[in-house]
Amino acid sequence: MSHPRAPVFVDLYARAYGDVVRFAQRRAGTHAEDVAADAFLVAWRRLDELPADPDDARAWLFGIARHVMLNHRRGDERRTALAVRVAQLGPPLVTDEDADLVAHRVDLGRAWQRLSAAHQETLALTVLDGLDAPRAARVLGISAVAYRLRLSRARRALRAHLDHLPASSPATTPRERTPAP
Repeated sequence: MSHPRAPVFVDLYARAYGDVVRFAQRRAGTHAEDVAADAFLVAWRRLDELPADPDDARAWLFGIARHVMLNHRRGDERRTALAVRVAQLGPPLVTDEDADLVAHRVDLGRAWQRLSAAHQETLALTVLDGLDAPRAARVLGISAVAYRLRLSRARRALRAHLDHLPASSPATTPRERTPAP
């Protein structure tokens, strides 16, 4: 016998599971599928609170996943900050035409690492997860106005870190270096 709420949950799972896993991967790394499983367990229990709009439902799941991750961190390692992964760099061997792109990515990665966990989380919700301010605010449990203020501060901090990095120069590969006389 099927539960009356099962079709709603199955549809939610089918539409949002991949997004929740990717959301968790950027924050929890290898434990992303565990986070997604726990988030959907909570969602099942709170299915009556599911927003009708699919985008709102997605943000609601991100909020649940975020709380799951915070609980995992407190329990496992007592860390205070969430780490968000920056896109992986390409292979170490770089062509001349790719050198500028790699240098910019390295600079962005260094600037990202200098951001606080709160600034990383705020930027990730908008840039990596594609949430608008009202939905991102719901994930964090704050007002849209407060989120926009956080986003503005996070962008300003990222720009400041990018401005204070030494100018990148294209890296040379070991084969291109000439031995000292």
